Amino acid sequence: MTPPRLLFVNRFYHPDHSATAQILTDLAEALVAGGWEVGVIASRLRYDDPTMLLPARDCHAGVTIRRLWSSRFGRAGLLGRAVDYLSFYITAFFAILVTARSGDLVIVKTDPPLLSVVASAAVRLRGATLINWLQDLYPEIAAELGVGAMHGPLGRLFRCLRNASLHHARFNVAIGERMAERLVALGVAKSKVVVMPNWTDDTAIRPMEQVEVGLREEWGLGDNFVVAYSGNLGRAHEFETLLGAAKLLSLRKEIVFLMIGGGHESDRLAARVAEEGLTAQFQFRPYQSRSRLNETLAVANLHWLSLRPELEGLIVPSKFYGIAAAGRPVIAITNLDGEIARIVTRERCGLAIAPGDSAGLAAGISMMVGDPNLTARFGTAARDLLDREFTRDNIFERWVRLLRSV
Repeated sequence: MTPPRLLFVNRFYHPDHSATAQILTDLAEALVAGGWEVGVIASRLRYDDPTMLLPARDCHAGVTIRRLWSSRFGRAGLLGRAVDYLSFYITAFFAILVTARSGDLVIVKTDPPLLSVVASAAVRLRGATLINWLQDLYPEIAAELGVGAMHGPLGRLFRCLRNASLHHARFNVAIGERMAERLVALGVAKSKVVVMPNWTDDTAIRPMEQVEVGLREEWGLGDNFVVAYSGNLGRAHEFETLLGAAKLLSLRKEIVFLMIGGGHESDRLAARVAEEGLTAQFQFRPYQSRSRLNETLAVANLHWLSLRPELEGLIVPSKFYGIAAAGRPVIAITNLDGEIARIVTRERCGLAIAPGDSAGLAAGISMMVGDPNLTARFGTAARDLLDREFTRDNIFERWVRLLRSV
């Protein structure tokens, strides 16, 4: 029997390099290679450059791409971002109506937030089947990050509409166990909740010996013990715990804190580092090209990631999978019962530190500096875990089984 056509909806897609675009591009192209007919509805925008317009019609690696008009205010202000979202909601609704056919599987991501609400209405009208692919949960995130309106009637309305779209969907794909628990707590039937982690390119990202990593020489890191953060450091994350640990370790000249990437909190961290007189301990580097991702992950002896405890189950720090692929240990500065904290504790591939415990973080870093064998064992355990449970091919096969089950 011919498999149903798949139609993915997300604001960004290839050649965009945002996280949601890369993950979606990987899966869509893998499904085409497996014999599925795949289309994508996206905007004409680039995440990092709203002034650039991509072609309205395109085909890449067998995936048919339809890119829609939307406003281009960008990420500078909340009002402009809201208008960008609204304009995409409108054009996406009509694009689904025009493009989807009865029996199609419409897989909707969460950029922009609450996209499932619009898609659910269009999918019902077309007699297609809805699958929500949840990278995060709004409006709860906005409420936790201090958007006051999300605590009032408007927030309740959004939650009601969002919940209706979750109930209507054939499946809701959560990217972590804690997120799945949140969905069930919202009243979504367990039979409609599937855990499907994100992934990394585990064939391109491999463990490397430090002597193989040219970036260490290029960036003047030498034989120092490098504690790195790679990617976006945004409002969902916190850096005060790390900054406090750096102050406690200020006399340990062999320890360097490396920040690769950007984000709202990255700029604030750089300012705080200067205020505290810690610039000799820190290096800040911009985002690197995807072709250098293996080196940017392998340049570190140890990586840290963070998530504000109130956001557990609403977001999953998926950068963990790239770190694990590089065979490096992880310190998760999160709720000790959080998604990544559970993993690193269970698999002994790093440490979990409660936000605010700068002394514990400093002690953990010191322990790894003083015990290279322990650091190596943590890194090996991380890669072993990835090879066992989280390879890209493994997750792709799980997606195929899910889609066939519909």
